[in-house]
This record gives sequence, C-alpha cells and structure tokens, in this order.
Amino acid sequence: MGNAHRPYLFPLLLLIAGLVLLAGCGSDHRFVKKTTFEDANAITIEFAGPVDASWATDKSNFTVYEKPDPDILLTIQDISLGPDQHRVTLTFQDDLNQDQPHVVTTTDIRSQGRSIGPAVLTVKKLYMGYLLSIFIGAMVISNFVFTKYLGLCVFFGTSQRKSTAVGMGITFTMVIVVSAMMAWFLYQFVLKPYRLDFLQIVVFIGLVSLSVQAVDTILRKVNPALFKAFGVYLVLVIANCIIIAVPLILADNEYNAFESLMLAAGAGLGFLIALFLMSSVRERLDLANVPPTFRGLPIAFVVAGLFALAFLGFSGMSIF
Repeated sequence: MGNAHRPYLFPLLLLIAGLVLLAGCGSDHRFVKKTTFEDANAITIEFAGPVDASWATDKSNFTVYEKPDPDILLTIQDISLGPDQHRVTLTFQDDLNQDQPHVVTTTDIRSQGRSIGPAVLTVKKLYMGYLLSIFIGAMVISNFVFTKYLGLCVFFGTSQRKSTAVGMGITFTMVIVVSAMMAWFLYQFVLKPYRLDFLQIVVFIGLVSLSVQAVDTILRKVNPALFKAFGVYLVLVIANCIIIAVPLILADNEYNAFESLMLAAGAGLGFLIALFLMSSVRERLDLANVPPTFRGLPIAFVVAGLFALAFLGFSGMSIF
C-alpha cells in the first residue's frame, strides 16, 4: 500500500519546494535574517546577531522609500530595539502602501562594536501572496472590462451566446498570455537595455498581431465552426485595449516573469468571467419582455453598467 503512493511523493516534494522558493524567504544582506511589514505603518528588520543600541536607534542611519519612487523619502517617526537587540522596528508618520515594495538602506551596521557593512534591503509582502494578489486583482478586483471599461467592442460582440463567449474567453486568454510573455522578454532584454522604450506600443502591437495570426491559423484548422462563429471579432483581438494594456502595465511596473504571467493570466480569465456572466444574462434577455426601444445593444449596455456597479464593490480590497 505504501509503494502505491511513492510515485506521487516526488512531484509533491517538488511542489512544496517551488512554493518555498516563490515565498521569497531570503534576505539582501548576510547579517539580516528577514524584513517584514509590521502593522500599517511599521517595518521590522531582524538581524542575525545583536546590534548596538546607539546605532539602531539613530534615525540618520536609515533611509526608506517606495521602490517605484526613490526620490520620495519616508519620514521615520520612531525606532525601537527589541530586548534581545536582534529586532529593529521602524515606525513611520503615515501608513505604508504595502502593495508596493519598499527599500531600506542603512549605514554601516554596528554589532558588538564591529562594523558589518551597509545594507540595502527590500521589504515586500510574502511573494506567493504578492503573486496571487496580482492575479486576483487583474481577474476580479480591477477587472479590465467592468472597472477599466477596456475591450468593450469584442465584449459586446461575442457575449450573445455562452458557447461563443467561452470560446472567445479561452482564445483571448491564450493570446494574451503568449503575447505578454513575449512582450516582457523583448522589453527586458531588447528595448530596455538599448533604450528603445519609446517603441513599446509599436512592438507590443506587432507581437499581439503575430499571436492572433497564429491562433487564427490554428483555429481555422482545428475548429472551423468556432472560427466561423468568432467572425470578425477574432481579428479585433489585435486592437483590443486589454491585450495592449497588459504589456504596458508590466513594463511600467517592472514586473518579472512570474508577475507578468500572473497579470496576463488574471486579465485573460477576468475577460472570460466577464464574457460568461454577460452571455448568461443576454441569453435570458432573449426570452424576457424587453421594451422594443431597449432591445439589443441598449439593454446590453444597461446590464454591463449593473455588472460594473457590482464589481465596484471589490475596489480597494486587499487580500494579502
């Protein structure tokens, strides 16, 4: 009986190891064990050994700023040192935006009269939670259709039937994931190093066109019925605002590969959810007694507005 479970043991260990790696438990300095957010307006730094009280409680030894805004320094209100002299807590005047990583720079760390050297530390949420927050944020909290009102042309055009809506949602998710990862690679290794950032939009549109053309060719061969059901809307994916917005967002926020994948997958699945919800209601509306003036697109816009109001309830929600 024990041997039957052994084939599953190794993949399970790999999964656990991957989750630990994604959790980002490491530190930026050999003498610093970890850095974490404490409450709403505090950062805790845990050292591997005791630090001198005179050094730890001196505000001039610490500089803190949000990583996207290095020119705006945060004001430290108070510094406290733990009884064992291993933990230093920095308290700030204002609440910290914990959705953004923060950078803490220190002067030469003093421990038992010895100099350990300066440190540049990055403080951010648990990395797995950060990835999930990007994913759920793009999918539900900041849904590109119902909160940003992007991609409405394809949204209204393919949400009349559930079968077409689901097919378009899946196709759109595949295209946006592939194009976003290619866009991230080109931005990080070509555009950014050679200072060609001003070509972002042109390059990203080209990548989207390439991805859509590939899906068009594959779909024409694999599922001609679904290809015919999409009609002109498959071509409109090229100019879909969402599929252009995602590469621009990941470039602007300097996301890495994992974060870009979460953003693209969340945006694609969010579009799929929006299409499925809308198509389910529009199929019921065909049987409802809708006034002639509101039939078709007018009632569809009314329903989309109600969905937008419902999704507005998620705004500002923080899961991790």
